[in-house]
Amino acid sequence: MTPARKKTLALLLAIAAAGAVYYWQSTRGADDTEGFASGNGRIEAVEIDLATRIPGRLEELLVAEGEFVRAGQPLARIQTDSLRAQRDEAEARRQQSLHAVATAEAQVALRESDREAARALVGQRESELDAARRRLQRSETLSREGAASIQELDDDRARVRSAQAALAATRAQARAADAAVQAARTQVTAAGSAVQAAEASLARIDADVADSTLTAPRDGRVQFRVAQPGEVLGAGGKVMNLVDLSDVYMTFFLPETLAGRVALGSEARIVLDAAPQYVIPAKISFVSSTAQFTPKTVETASEREKLMFRVRAQIDRELLLKHLEQVKTGLPGVAWVRIDPQAEWPARLAVDVGR
Repeated sequence: MTPARKKTLALLLAIAAAGAVYYWQSTRGADDTEGFASGNGRIEAVEIDLATRIPGRLEELLVAEGEFVRAGQPLARIQTDSLRAQRDEAEARRQQSLHAVATAEAQVALRESDREAARALVGQRESELDAARRRLQRSETLSREGAASIQELDDDRARVRSAQAALAATRAQARAADAAVQAARTQVTAAGSAVQAAEASLARIDADVADSTLTAPRDGRVQFRVAQPGEVLGAGGKVMNLVDLSDVYMTFFLPETLAGRVALGSEARIVLDAAPQYVIPAKISFVSSTAQFTPKTVETASEREKLMFRVRAQIDRELLLKHLEQVKTGLPGVAWVRIDPQAEWPARLAVDVGR
């Protein structure tokens, strides 16, 4: 090849290289990400493990995997045969306790009647003692005057002692009647407590019966089912996993030199590998207060030993609700965050979520 041809070829190669550089800079922009930081991550959502509160056999699953559910919607049922038998038993105890209350109240009325009779008898004995004392006084006066015999005086004294003894016995009976009334009232209280205990048992069993139907705690999608009908589960046994697609975010990592410049509420953008033509708006909802070593699953240009801070970009709930059917978790992508408030988002990161 002649020297002239070599010079011509070198010139053409230089022109082609310069054109390629110019094209790359005009389409991508050499400084279009200045003032921004990015990190790789995956789309995540809040997951809920639906589990049983009471042990039992799984009777029925009412939803399939991938199905969307609403808050309060029944999802599964646990057998309640034993609970219903326990409820019948508790109801029988409650009825028995109610009858015991009625019996105790009747005993109170009876003992109160006996007490009134005893009190009336005390009054009668007191009157008899008073009459005997008056008769004795007259007998003593007549005996001193010689108008009454000693025998009559002794008889009147005996009547007084007898009346005193009868009054003491009657007063003892009245006190016994008072004690019997208190005892009967205690029986009423005890029977009433038994009724309350039975009602508490009924309320507890009713709560267990209600909890035997597992309902969705919030709107979401059934991600997978753990148990199948017929399996016996213990308390806390997992039945299925739900994912709340209205609470979606991407977790990524930034080096310590950049994480300190990211504020909560900062504007962010997410670009998914599966749909790079769409740019999803988000906001920073979490920045870790402590650094950690970069997880192996995170690809970064920094050295792996360098400490990184975990950051979370939250996607707007209203936007998610509009595209609920298209939301998928686990998709990889890149999250961009603006660390310079004065920087303008480049055109290639302009928000575009599609229809």
